[in-house]
Amino acid sequence: MAKNKIILVKGISITTFKQGKDDFISLTDIARNKNPAEPKDVVKNWMRSRTTIEFLGLWEQLNNPEFKGVEFDSFLFEAGSNSFTLSPSKWIEVTNAKGIISKQGNNGGTFAHKDIAFEFASWVSSGFKLYLIKEFQRLKEDENDRLKLEWNLQRTLAKVNYHIHTDAIKQNLIPATLSKDKINFVYANEADMLNVALFSMTAKEWRDKNPKAEGNIRDEASIEQLVVLSNMESINAVLIHQGLLQSERLILLNKTAIQQMNSLVNNLNIKKLK
Repeated sequence: MAKNKIILVKGISITTFKQGKDDFISLTDIARNKNPAEPKDVVKNWMRSRTTIEFLGLWEQLNNPEFKGVEFDSFLFEAGSNSFTLSPSKWIEVTNAKGIISKQGNNGGTFAHKDIAFEFASWVSSGFKLYLIKEFQRLKEDENDRLKLEWNLQRTLAKVNYHIHTDAIKQNLIPATLSKDKINFVYANEADMLNVALFSMTAKEWRDKNPKAEGNIRDEASIEQLVVLSNMESINAVLIHQGLLQSERLILLNKTAIQQMNSLVNNLNIKKLK
């Protein structure tokens, strides 16, 4: 679960976080707009409504293949009656719902997927919902700007070092008689040497450990690792020109990676990119 982020809506701090690709927003915080003293009661009252149960059930059916429809039907039948009560934790436990999360502790409360959170905010106050959407959009724009900055940095670093690195491999490691397949193998071999020096594993070993990841080992690298990787490509090109064996270069590059990572993790300029 990603680190929480806070947006300020009409003087109320609203907690958000990402889980996978989905954004979740605190219903407990939103409820403080209606009842600052007992926000959890506001959430429970909202969940007593048949309209709410229908909405939650439809969202789960569209987004959660593990949702328990039979148990949902039971709640739907009871919803709206004077005796019907339903807590977020019970809804999650009985139906295996994924759109609402209940967290315990000092930073706990009820969180919901943004689709559900906006629906709840509408029930609390249509005006508050508009302010919430505006501030949430501002947060996402800030995140997108940061991601663009990281992507542009990665792209720039790759461009600066690509030809230096590949030219050195062509001139010193690849005989003219090699087939195209074997040339590609040498490139892959050198790239994995850098992976081992920096990440302590090859690209394949990383994929084996992260079978559900969408990208590769370098896609998941931190900004500090990308900076060091860029430097290592340049250094490796120089070492290749000097005629060092790959095993010798690996040791030198690993020492370089350790030294530079230790330096960068506390670098204020790098931290500003996060």
